[in-house]
Amino acid sequence: MRRIPRTLTEPLVDNNPVAVQLLGLCSALAVTRSVDTALAMSAALTVVLVSSNAIISLLRRVIPHSTRLVLQIIIIATLVTLADQLLAAFAPAMSRRLSIFVSLIITNCVVLGRAEAFAMSHGVLASVGDGLGNALGYTFLLTLVGAVRELLGAGTLLGHAVLPLARDGGWFEPMQILHQAPSGFFLIAAFVWLLARLRLPPARPNERRAGADGGAP
Repeated sequence: MRRIPRTLTEPLVDNNPVAVQLLGLCSALAVTRSVDTALAMSAALTVVLVSSNAIISLLRRVIPHSTRLVLQIIIIATLVTLADQLLAAFAPAMSRRLSIFVSLIITNCVVLGRAEAFAMSHGVLASVGDGLGNALGYTFLLTLVGAVRELLGAGTLLGHAVLPLARDGGWFEPMQILHQAPSGFFLIAAFVWLLARLRLPPARPNERRAGADGGAP
């Protein structure tokens, strides 16, 4: 039980699956033009990641070691298919916007990585916490990138006008480059750098003094 709070909070900054582990970058680049697509993708991944962790943890003692990866992929693929079908049934417009990227959760290294690295060796409750924590970390970064790209690229958030556009008599001119895939790459790189800086321990007084003296004895 003591592990659950840590598994929920650590992936947000200290071990973020996208910005620290550098996993799931393809979807992070492809679906972050707006906040709503980022949230929809994150919700689908959350359902798959938490469910697959729980199922694989529950079956970990009966899954043969030699075929564990195949069985993990089958379980994940089944859950992804269900999530994709539910999204198509209840949110067809969003399903079309996300295109094939929900289906590609099957190959998302965040999902398979947590199944192999955590769920195969931990209990169900801890595995659910680990899956939820990593899903929250994934959601956190995708939402940040999506918010920046949508706000500065279109002047909106969740489709609602936030910045007055120049074409409507306002002052803001949208940055069209933020709707291009390279902008997602550079924004994620910026968040990778920022989170790395936040994780650095504060320098001790003697270390700061040595740096100021050029490292001289």
